[in-house]
Amino acid sequence: MERREALKKFAYLLGGALSASTMGVIFESFTVFDPINNSYSFSSTDEEILSEFSEIILPTTAASPGAKDAGVGAFIPLVIKECYPPDLQKIFKNGFDNMLAKSKTKFNKEFLNLTSEEKKMLVTDLRQESIDNNKEPSFFLIARDLTLLGYFSSEIGCTVAREYLPIPGKYDGNVDYVTGQKAWAT
Repeated sequence: MERREALKKFAYLLGGALSASTMGVIFESFTVFDPINNSYSFSSTDEEILSEFSEIILPTTAASPGAKDAGVGAFIPLVIKECYPPDLQKIFKNGFDNMLAKSKTKFNKEFLNLTSEEKKMLVTDLRQESIDNNKEPSFFLIARDLTLLGYFSSEIGCTVAREYLPIPGKYDGNVDYVTGQKAWAT
């Protein structure tokens, strides 16, 4: 199975957790990389910033590693650049740049120099802006969706955050669920 097909199937399983724009990209608008129209690139610092952003969405807990450990900071720009159409790439890049500018104006610091609480406040503001924009695609929605997709399709997401059997037994479509048990990885 190709990676794109696997991501489509996994996104389908996440269902309502992903925004309509991300579901549209996954199910309808996968693009072939076009260096002329897909002109945005991301630096290693940008990946580090996206890693910190994703860690706010899915932080490390006592039960499992977070998005940063799963490599989501590198996953997001890869998918944006190679899979998203130019209009959504522009929305993402403009929103990303806007987040960095807000970091400077609101806290007088670069994003990576913010405290954990300041980063959470900034991401909370971005979340509220995306709610206020009435379901329009936004940096926050795209980054949040790709954080979930990247994390739960990573090795950590499939083997640590969810129940995993490396060598499954017979198929049983009616397995009892124990309260508090992790969801099964497929």
